[in-house]
Amino acid sequence: MSKNLWIVGLAKNRTALLIGLVVFLLTASLGISFHRAHERSVETSGVATQGPALVAGPGHVEPYSEDIKIGSELSGRLKSVFVEEGDIIHRSQILAELENADYRAQVQSAKANVAAKQAALRKVINGARHQERDQAWSSVNEAKAVMENSESEMRRRQQLYSAGVVSREEMERYAREADVANAQYQSKVEQHSLVDDHAREEDRSLAEADLQLAQAQLQEAQARYDKTFIRASIDGAVLRKHHRSGESVSNSSTVPDPILTIGNRKTLRVRVDVDETDVGKVRVGQKAYVTADAFGKQKFWGRVVRVGQQLGPKNVRTDEPAEKIDTKILETLVELDSGAQLPDGLRVDAFIVPDGGEIASVR
Repeated sequence: MSKNLWIVGLAKNRTALLIGLVVFLLTASLGISFHRAHERSVETSGVATQGPALVAGPGHVEPYSEDIKIGSELSGRLKSVFVEEGDIIHRSQILAELENADYRAQVQSAKANVAAKQAALRKVINGARHQERDQAWSSVNEAKAVMENSESEMRRRQQLYSAGVVSREEMERYAREADVANAQYQSKVEQHSLVDDHAREEDRSLAEADLQLAQAQLQEAQARYDKTFIRASIDGAVLRKHHRSGESVSNSSTVPDPILTIGNRKTLRVRVDVDETDVGKVRVGQKAYVTADAFGKQKFWGRVVRVGQQLGPKNVRTDEPAEKIDTKILETLVELDSGAQLPDGLRVDAFIVPDGGEIASVR
């Protein structure tokens, strides 16, 4: 009996120990949250005696141009990527190249087709060559001589038939030969006229239309070939390299597949989440500063350059247990003073000095 009581007592002691451990962990977690909140309140207390409290909010660093993801308009395999992360780049600089032998061959084929259509148009405009005109005129003269000789023989046979020297059948045979010679002469005259005449308007229009179509096909082939060269859209730097030579890339509107991320870091900006309860205190031109855990108490100063016009969900999460995730925020942009060196995407705490706040007391 005493053994059973001892076992029951031991079980109760273990239960009490577990409950105590859970209470201790919860108390420690809440203590950390309260400590962080106290640090932020201390940060803003410097201006409490001389002006309104600072407007605080989380944010992240981005380049002046924002992050620009450079992809390919064509799907294919990368032949070369010519830059590395951190490289300085310039507008229109070639950053990468796709395998493009087939696109280059299409351009050459289109150029050859344009040259052929240009030659066809010149032939229509210029008409027959001088030698062709001379040959056609010689044929006219030859046919004329044959016709005149046949007519002369026909008249002589008619006279002999009237005199009773030749038969009617012979006279009619020479008459038919004269008709044939006359028809051949007229044919040669028409042929010479066709060779010697200018091009018809419809023939020239057709040749010009064929040339325009060939030129359009060349432009299309050239445009496709140009798209195999990935160029920089701005002056800036390479922030991240997503693909390397030999890897395949795709052009998809639903699943972005960037090759590089670039940005202009000459000036840095911070995109700040301002709580909906503080939106009435924020104005363009107000002084502001940011801090980051990685830089201790160092402050990076700047000013508000843009205030959003529509409330939305949070962009930056602090990962604190007491954080409210259903709060609406107003996205605000703070431009840092020149010389600030912070990595792109760094999460920071931003503090905006409202109108009437004393900047000197905060520093």
